Order: sequence, then structure tokens, then C-alpha cells
Amino acid sequence: MKIIDLSPELYTNMPVYPGDPEVRIQQVHTLKNEGWRLRYIEMPSHIGAHVDAFSHMDENGKTLSELPIERFIGETIKVQLEDEFPFSVGLMFGRGELDIVLLDKLVRANPGFVVVGDKATLTVELERQLLQKGIITITDLINLDQLPFDQVFTLYAVPLNIKDGDGSPVRAFAIVE
Repeated sequence: MKIIDLSPELYTNMPVYPGDPEVRIQQVHTLKNEGWRLRYIEMPSHIGAHVDAFSHMDENGKTLSELPIERFIGETIKVQLEDEFPFSVGLMFGRGELDIVLLDKLVRANPGFVVVGDKATLTVELERQLLQKGIITITDLINLDQLPFDQVFTLYAVPLNIKDGDGSPVRAFAIVE
């Protein structure tokens, strides 16, 4: 068994989506002064490796606190845009632009989630359509090049349980047997 970490580090002033608030991580308590460390973290809900709840782009979509935790864990396979997509497993893309042209192909595959990272991008319109059709999007993962093609592995991308949350950073990882 091999565990692959798929999450980038979060840090102050890291790049954010244009128009989103900046990330700020501030040291509040120190070992020297209080006897423990504590940081104050301020960040948008869609930063670093993160999941998008249906409510992110759908007025009637479920929020994070309405989705069961098992929706964020599952068998996944890394594919390329031109591949035939297997049915009912999470689909992971490490390169290319996923746009609205792929919508029907993705919906037919019925994945629990679509994962995008490394050199892959997801257009806003495709993301909106996937979320409205009940397919979770998980974006901005790293180290996808360490995962094999055409081999099923288990992906864990569990969000914080944010009440009425539209999205959340995750510590995503894959377990490859």
C-alpha cells in the first residue's frame, strides 16, 4: 500500500482565484509566551485542494453540512480527456482543459466526483453543470503524476463540516494498493 499526498500547503498570501480574499495565517500564541502554539487562519472556502458543494453554483444545491461524508471518499481512476470513462468511479484528470464539450460524456460515466489537478483545468460552465447534476468537483490537487493510469485507487478528500458550506479546503490523499 502506498499513500500519495495530493494537497498543496496553505500559506499567507498564496495565489487565489481573481477577486477572492487573500489567505492570512497569523501566529497568535507561542510556546515562549503562552506555553502552546495557536494560529489564526483566514481564507476563502475554495482555496488549495478543495471540494465544491452543490450549493457553490446552484441555488437549490445541497451544502457541505447536508452531504454525507462518504460522498468525499471513493474508488477513483486517473484518466485522460480522450479516454473512455469507466462507469460509477471518481474520475481524476491531471492535464488538459475540461470544458462543456465533456459534459455528456462525464454525466454518462456517472462519477461520484470529478477531480482536477496538476496541469488540468475545469471551466466555470462545466463546473456549474456538474454540480447542478449532482457530481461533486474536487480541484487544485497536486502530485497526480505519482498516480497510475488505468488502476483504481481510493481517494479521500473530506471537507470540514462547515454549516451551510459551499466548499472547503481538504487534505486529499490517495491510497494505491
